[in-house]
Amino acid sequence: MTNQNSEFKLHDFAVENELEKYRYPLDDVREIRDLRDMAQQSEKLYGDRNAYLLKDPIATRQIAPRSEEAKNLKVDHSRPYVGVTFKQFFADVRAYGTALKNMGINMKSRVAIIAETRYEWYVSYLAVVNGLAVVVPLDKELPANEIVNLMNSAEADYLLFSNLKKDVIEGIRDQMPTVKQYINFDLPKEGETDLYFWDILQEGEKAREAGDVTYDTLPIDPNEMHILLFTSGTVSKPKGVMLCHHNICTNLMGMCSLLYIDENDRFLSVLPLHHTYECTCGYLCQLYRGSCVAVSSGLRYIVQNMKETKTTIILVVPLMIEAFYRGIMRKITDNPKQHRKFKFGLALSRFLLKIGIDIRPKLFKQIHEGFGGHLRLIISGGAAIEPSLIKNMQDMGFHTVQGYGLTECAPILALNRTHFYNNRAAGLPMPNVEVKIVDPDEDGIGEIVGRGDNVMLGYYRNEEKTREVIDEEGFYHTGDLGYLDENDFVIITGRKANLIVTRNGKNIFPEEIEFLLNLQPLIQESVVSGKTVNNDIVVHAEIFPNRDAVDADPELKGLELTDDRVLAKIQEQVKEVNRKLVNYKAVHSVSLRDTEFPKNTSRKIKRF
Repeated sequence: MTNQNSEFKLHDFAVENELEKYRYPLDDVREIRDLRDMAQQSEKLYGDRNAYLLKDPIATRQIAPRSEEAKNLKVDHSRPYVGVTFKQFFADVRAYGTALKNMGINMKSRVAIIAETRYEWYVSYLAVVNGLAVVVPLDKELPANEIVNLMNSAEADYLLFSNLKKDVIEGIRDQMPTVKQYINFDLPKEGETDLYFWDILQEGEKAREAGDVTYDTLPIDPNEMHILLFTSGTVSKPKGVMLCHHNICTNLMGMCSLLYIDENDRFLSVLPLHHTYECTCGYLCQLYRGSCVAVSSGLRYIVQNMKETKTTIILVVPLMIEAFYRGIMRKITDNPKQHRKFKFGLALSRFLLKIGIDIRPKLFKQIHEGFGGHLRLIISGGAAIEPSLIKNMQDMGFHTVQGYGLTECAPILALNRTHFYNNRAAGLPMPNVEVKIVDPDEDGIGEIVGRGDNVMLGYYRNEEKTREVIDEEGFYHTGDLGYLDENDFVIITGRKANLIVTRNGKNIFPEEIEFLLNLQPLIQESVVSGKTVNNDIVVHAEIFPNRDAVDADPELKGLELTDDRVLAKIQEQVKEVNRKLVNYKAVHSVSLRDTEFPKNTSRKIKRF
């Protein structure tokens, strides 16, 4: 912790695990009561440092919001990044919040946001949540019918959106009767009646210059709902997760005590902001710790953006790490001499690490420079990741860890630590969070449940669903199956809902088999399910083949992915997997698909 934090109270976590307490002490973190308190502290600590790096000329004050340039503004990924300081950001939050308050928005209001990651989103979220109203972040990938369902379920009276969703919004306005006002992050065209984000912000600036600072002292109850997040929009009564400031602040302090992040770090934001993982860990965490966030130009620009911004930390889902690794290995294996040199370097590095010598940055300098030369930490979440993939990235000097979270836990429940980690595990329980296993089977595997101040208030206007997942002792039932190892690391084996149970009562975890299948060269993705054959339940695998691997085989090159000859070779690899499994877990049948599995915005496969 830096000396400038000395005037702020440090949060004291009680640590029961002796190994953690003495060998791996928790990092010091500031005590924060609520997100406004966090913002006020961070402004004092980091005011003149950059909070954001953006390519948006309006947000960075390079052009006026209603200028001719703004009217004809187009996305230009070649623009250089320009900084916005913490001081400027928090001033914008207060100005925007002041104007929204003067428009009549209050704690009875529900303010929805649906847009891509951008400066206006960051400002809007904090301006609304800090005592003004309840914020309702929505997935920008939602189809029109789901937007209608969630807006009506939340009874949202304000909708903040961008031109990305403009056409969709236009077609459903008459289906959202509770909405009083629409606010566009982009400049509305002549004749359009929607309000403009930057007009509102400037009105707030004028009001504050005239002495109106009432927004700054709006009461905040840290245990009252200020955030409403929906985990699904397809059902008639979707589950709305109610979170409060205390949930989020507990998560921020806990995660930062486990994983070291400070004001010298630069994050590249690549995940959707509506998701709690990115919102808490890739937005609010950086405001708390004084780190800078660079907004990525898009998935195809990630590596370029890392180089431009000298990124030190990136939050990703496992598929992105797989893409990083494949890209690295493709370049290495194309050159046999370079490949031999790489393998020798790995062996040498592993040997030296055993005696405390780390030469990975020097040995793999060229690889690091490919990611900008400053990347020190990759954090994986949102889905399970192969331990071997984490180890491969670590071997090259990219410290990679995974965490485990759920929207209902704001979101982090367990996290691997900076110096104390297990690549097979989802992580250690957060400080002051109790995790246990209920109804374990003969192997000690049961449902993972957690209790702590990070657990949600409940589901919005749905007490029945709330009682189903939060028991009388306050434990949240995750629906995930797993166990705790001897060091209290959380090991996840699968989802309760995905569990396959044979006729004789044997439990089969699809994720375990999918993990082994996905290690095979010809298999890109797989989904394992139960299938009834001769009055018994057997394992079936649907597989999406790896196009590159198929084309690399002279006998298969150019064939359709569903061709019988591709199927025959994949079945041979499935047999190899079956040899590693007990008989009742063996894959009984295989089918192929010619497109990847549909995924949600967290890049998780939609299983059903």
